[in-house]
Amino acid sequence: MNSTIAASIKLASQPVALLWSDTLPEDAVMFEKGRWGCVMSLVAAAAKGKSVAFDRETYGCPGGGVGLGFGDCYQSFPGGIEGFCRFLSDGNENSPAGPIIAQAMLNGGARKEFCDHFLHGERYRKNPLLVKGFLDLLPIMDIEARYVIFKPLAALDRSEVPVSVTLFVTPDQLSACVILANYDQARSDAVMIPHLAACQITGVLSYHEAATDSPRCIVGMTDITARQYLKSSLGAGCLSFTIPYKRFLEMEDNVRGSFLEGDTWKSLIS
Repeated sequence: MNSTIAASIKLASQPVALLWSDTLPEDAVMFEKGRWGCVMSLVAAAAKGKSVAFDRETYGCPGGGVGLGFGDCYQSFPGGIEGFCRFLSDGNENSPAGPIIAQAMLNGGARKEFCDHFLHGERYRKNPLLVKGFLDLLPIMDIEARYVIFKPLAALDRSEVPVSVTLFVTPDQLSACVILANYDQARSDAVMIPHLAACQITGVLSYHEAATDSPRCIVGMTDITARQYLKSSLGAGCLSFTIPYKRFLEMEDNVRGSFLEGDTWKSLIS
């Protein structure tokens, strides 16, 4: 399937479709079992033409497992839920078991960067209690499918129906996507920008929105950890725009006759 939106905004990479499946594509790229990896690095590879896949043994990190819909993987985070809440805020250095866990991880070959963040915190939330409140609101789910697959939209088989489609966009292209998402609405909030890990926006939050009567589009890649890893492959100015598939089809139909055929947009994108 080719995208009218992608052509109209002159998207440099390919729109990426997310699918649930019990069948693994023969050419799918996956992380090694049990090895750390950033989910978004493989999603970026899908934007460049590859098929990539994840299962419950190859999701890269606990946050990635949650983001892909493989249940509450934070239970397996070092130190459990409390360890994660401290990790995302002010760190585990002052917790009774924190330094012991960090040293054991370091001795076991864990990345030094992760061990440092485990001890001193990523500081994305002010305190662990706020992280716990954030987790209570996160739409954690355990999907029935064995695999979560990302592949170029143009590579979909006719029988494949994705959950969502993600575009990697520049600020100008993001502006167009936001306007198009509101083009056929009386509302002006058809797009949301939540504070979540990039993979959770592309994954479980899009699943949650897809199940609603009026699904919203979601701006992502505001996750500075993911931006650090993807800066070289997607560019420093890249953001993501994830669209639940039902809404994507509606937006595709709305391109004709819209501002995307007008002089203002054409002069901006030329």
